[in-house]
Amino acid sequence: MSFRFRVVPKKKRRGAGQNRAKRVSIDVQIDDNWLNSPLMKEQVFYNLPQDVRRRLGAISSILAYAKGEVLFVEGQRSKGVFVLHSGSVKLSAGSADGKSIIVGRADQGEMLGLPTVISGRSNELTAEALESVECDFIDRDVFLQFLGENGDAALRVAEILSNMYDAAFDQARYLGLSASAPEKLARLLLQLSLDKPHNGHSSPITHKEIAEMIGLSRETVTRLLARFKRTNLIQTHNTGFHVLDRPGLEQLLIKQM
Repeated sequence: MSFRFRVVPKKKRRGAGQNRAKRVSIDVQIDDNWLNSPLMKEQVFYNLPQDVRRRLGAISSILAYAKGEVLFVEGQRSKGVFVLHSGSVKLSAGSADGKSIIVGRADQGEMLGLPTVISGRSNELTAEALESVECDFIDRDVFLQFLGENGDAALRVAEILSNMYDAAFDQARYLGLSASAPEKLARLLLQLSLDKPHNGHSSPITHKEIAEMIGLSRETVTRLLARFKRTNLIQTHNTGFHVLDRPGLEQLLIKQM
């Protein structure tokens, strides 16, 4: 999960505070198809023994959200964990002065709501679908009971929480070290394409969304993307981008050091 910080005017969230999800399947079939689902392919729980994964599948339900609908709302009691099958989710937090801070974006295979499910605290973020989303959902009490009975799964959850901590630390360092607009954009493109096929990012993302992630104006992002494309650093298309010259983007970071 990538964490970005940007203060923007707070808008009324469509469906906030309502359970508007469409339940696709109430009774999930426990078969090998579930083991091949994105939850498994993205290695959220892929390294667990097969019998443990089957038990996890038995307690999971599949939910669907339309663009703009809310998975969970900041300040409300945590209801459970979500693992994205498809689509992207915007994560935001409210500030004391009534504004909203865009914290990040979650994509296919990522788990949402885990820290507050474990801690028992209220949701620290609001999760809103940026496009049509399908996800696995596991109720908090059921999930905690499952972890208590399955040490392998509990250890995997501890690993995921550790990764989340590392991501937050990296983001704090990112905010402190990024000096110029080209460097901010280069860091974001490198991170979004990390470990992706062909150095690409295939999820739809607009210039405005990129600008909000790194604290720049949309016009600046558009100008920089055109410059990066002109110098053959990246290639853009309707559904995302590909990094053509990773060392070239990394060089932009070195020049700032």
